[in-house]
Amino acid sequence: MALFPSGHATHPQWPMALALVVAQLRAQMALPGYASSPSLGLLYVTDHYAGDAEQLLDALSAEFPEVTDWAGAAGLGICASNAEYFNEPAMSVMLCDLTPDQYQVFNGVAPLRSRLAPQTALVHADPATPDLPELVAELAGRMGAGEVFGGLVSSRSAQVQFSVGSAGNIDGHGAATGAFVGGLSGVAFGADVALITKVTQGAQPIGRLRTVTEANGNLALRLDGEPAFDVLLEEADIHLDDPQQAMARLRSTFVGLCPPGRTDLQGDQARSWQRRMLEADVLVRHIIGVDPGRRGVAVATDLSVGMGLAFCERHVQAARADLMRVCAEIREELEPQLVEQDIALEMADADMSSLAHPARRMLGAVYVSCTGRGGPHFGGPSAELHIIRQALGEVPLVGFFAAGEIAGRQILGYSGVLTVFTAPSEEA
Repeated sequence: MALFPSGHATHPQWPMALALVVAQLRAQMALPGYASSPSLGLLYVTDHYAGDAEQLLDALSAEFPEVTDWAGAAGLGICASNAEYFNEPAMSVMLCDLTPDQYQVFNGVAPLRSRLAPQTALVHADPATPDLPELVAELAGRMGAGEVFGGLVSSRSAQVQFSVGSAGNIDGHGAATGAFVGGLSGVAFGADVALITKVTQGAQPIGRLRTVTEANGNLALRLDGEPAFDVLLEEADIHLDDPQQAMARLRSTFVGLCPPGRTDLQGDQARSWQRRMLEADVLVRHIIGVDPGRRGVAVATDLSVGMGLAFCERHVQAARADLMRVCAEIREELEPQLVEQDIALEMADADMSSLAHPARRMLGAVYVSCTGRGGPHFGGPSAELHIIRQALGEVPLVGFFAAGEIAGRQILGYSGVLTVFTAPSEEA
């Protein structure tokens, strides 16, 4: 398998941006080491182009007739290698060196076929779809790995998803293809497509993991038997005699929630949880109010007794550290023996692209981040993508900024979901 060609561009007129992207893709396809005849394309556009989505996809498909399948979505922002485009007209494309028997594009009129035996899937979804969390969990349950990844479309106009599948549609819907609105779509991958997916929620615990011992709907009343409001005041260092400080601290404090069974960790396990708390099975949610009378804390989701809860905070340092963590974990999976070398280079603020060849190499990547993240959340324009490039090197990358991120079996918020396609290294 070869590197996935990718291209990105911005222009007020989509045909001009398309021409720039096509030129980049064709130039890479002519280079040694890049795929020359890919069959799957991933297309992400900012919502400036959403009204012309069908025409844009038709024009792109005409430029690359060998690409028989397309998937993607529109967003307020999109991701590319080392760059993000936010609130400006732009597109990002990657052509994947996979064969049609390794994947299947699916949507509302082209359901998954059973012979693929899918292991995981890249999923795009309309946030207005009824029972969406249940649909995501159901789809994940149909995967061999029990997990999916992706995001919810974010757009100020049509919630566009791109979906063209060579496998065809169900009877009576043969002409329905291209740009869709509503429901779910994406690409399911078979067992011989090697993927690594990691989740970063960019938050840092400010206290220990506690158990919800009393709750009423979305109101946490007691944590480990103590009044939840009192625990919040202590761990977040909130002073009620200083209303301005109290409000500022409340706005910057969140809760991390995890399923029952994670709250009895001791010793090294507890310290490891502190370092790696915010994984895919942890939900980070806003604090939406407090109830001083009942000493409760209201959060933006329903609670149940037995859940784990930790107060946490988001800031630039936490976001950068957590993103670097997931990139380091990807490098560790590619070649565990290089971890010590990675750490030494990272401490020296060196370029990670200078590492020795790992046992597996990266062919391309998909990154789905929250619309509430992006440049300001990381200290500057495109800083989030710069961190990924510094950590992983010159890996082709596409993606978008979503209204909710999909990882594992659920929908997250304020998170980043990074997936890389890998293959055995020819140099190893």
